[in-house]
Amino acid sequence: MSLLPSKPDTAAADEAEPRVVGVESDDADELLSALSSATARRLLGELHEEPAPPAELSERVDTSLQNAQYHLEKLEGAGAVTVVDTAYSEKGREMDVYAPADQPLVIFAGNDDDTTSIRTALTRLLGGLGVLAVASALVQQVFGGGLGALFGTSSDGAGGGAAGATPTPTVADAAAARTPTPAAETATPAPSGGAGQMATDAAAGLPPGVVFFIGGATVLLVGFAAWYLSQ
Repeated sequence: MSLLPSKPDTAAADEAEPRVVGVESDDADELLSALSSATARRLLGELHEEPAPPAELSERVDTSLQNAQYHLEKLEGAGAVTVVDTAYSEKGREMDVYAPADQPLVIFAGNDDDTTSIRTALTRLLGGLGVLAVASALVQQVFGGGLGALFGTSSDGAGGGAAGATPTPTVADAAAARTPTPAAETATPAPSGGAGQMATDAAAGLPPGVVFFIGGATVLLVGFAAWYLSQ
């Protein structure tokens, strides 16, 4: 029986703050050195997807355990990753669970004053998107038939079984098959309303929660761009 927990505690990674590193800062040399390897960059990318111990990471990026541990140590020394929990292997061996130290990590070229501005902007933008996601879920729950509607969940289980039954042929069906069907008239295409009408039709087919999120995200991004350009 495996002693490895089904899901390590990664709350610390979820609460990580954005980190902005200028290419001329003291931290840049060590960080860029740690990220110079393609394997290290893939490991960091996988950790942003889901925290994991070195053994699991080595399988996900298709490298040896020793190579994964080497790059993880360099990334940890550069402050890009951190140990957030401890797990146990099937043999009872203790393993460190790694996660990104920052969410997100941004490397940019600019002066020191820009560092604070970018960090503040990212914090505000990510916080706004988080609030927007919660609000969109509430809109979908109230006006869109619940969150299950986003994934096509249906409670009409009996109807699906009945629809799959094969109908029994009748004499009327056979007679209808022998009767020639008149050719259908060619329908005259309705005039198109243009790109605006197509966009309206596409939006009308989206769930309310998705429409609310897209609209809110657009407003946030425009506001973010306007605020940043004014700094």
